[in-house]
Amino acid sequence: MFEDDKDLEPDRVTLTDEEGVERDFDIIGTLQMNGNDYFALVAVDGDEDEYIILKSVVEDGEEVLVTVDDDEEFDRVADAFDDELMEEVDYDSEEENPQN
Repeated sequence: MFEDDKDLEPDRVTLTDEEGVERDFDIIGTLQMNGNDYFALVAVDGDEDEYIILKSVVEDGEEVLVTVDDDEEFDRVADAFDDELMEEVDYDSEEENPQN
């Protein structure tokens, strides 16, 4: 899988949508939950405040990233990513303890 090293540039993947359009995404987080691997991705040419969550599955012997269709599964994974990603950047504590 991917190593989590904050000193390195984010891993980048190119994804192809249903219409055959390719877009580059940076992997901003990975998560393993209930035996599945999930990825939080932000579009290189998009809004950095929004990210998408995709699930790794094996199809025809090849690893592919797919959308999470089950609402409950998506909510659990999104909550876990929100917790993980917000720990890395805790803006609230900076506002509560401003440096003079």
